Amino acid sequence: MYAYLYGQLTELTPTHIIIESASGVGYEIHTPNSYRFQKYLNEKIKVFTSLIVRDDAHLLYGFINLEEKDLFTSLIKVTGIGPKSALAILAASTPNDVKLAIENENESYLTQFPGIGKKTARQIILDLKGKVIINEETEHTVMQTTSTPLTMQVQDEAMLALEALGYSKRELNKLSKLMSQQSFEEVDEAVKFGLKQLIK
Repeated sequence: MYAYLYGQLTELTPTHIIIESASGVGYEIHTPNSYRFQKYLNEKIKVFTSLIVRDDAHLLYGFINLEEKDLFTSLIKVTGIGPKSALAILAASTPNDVKLAIENENESYLTQFPGIGKKTARQIILDLKGKVIINEETEHTVMQTTSTPLTMQVQDEAMLALEALGYSKRELNKLSKLMSQQSFEEVDEAVKFGLKQLIK
């Protein structure tokens, strides 16, 4: 229904962003990692979207490029994969890496993500192998650096984003110690660091 939305990015949280259209309507859009959009805060941007209609809600999911959106659409068609699991996969990896894992039947790679067991990983491979197109990486998610060091508030936001993706308190408590030993400049950078540690 909505191929994309174009408007001003007015708010971002660990689970979603808000895009305000020219008519003044604010759209709540769930994303794999909302902090990828941080450098666009208060600017006009295009977000590629997918609308999921449930009995109790109509939910918009948003992506930084078409490759992410297309992979999300493919993943949620797999039995056992819902939007939350698909978002967790996209947040912790690149579309190309996921596609390569599918084509190479790399179950161990896929089972690193929250909520993905061996059975579900095998189903992803069975359903999608040969159906995903591996392209050169098109993701543009490198954020502009600032001079602001990572504060406790920024670290807390990063941890909330990871918790929203389905990682357990136990995993996040261990990660918190590692993060406190690092120096980051942006929340997105901290989230990416955390994801790399969690899927090792």
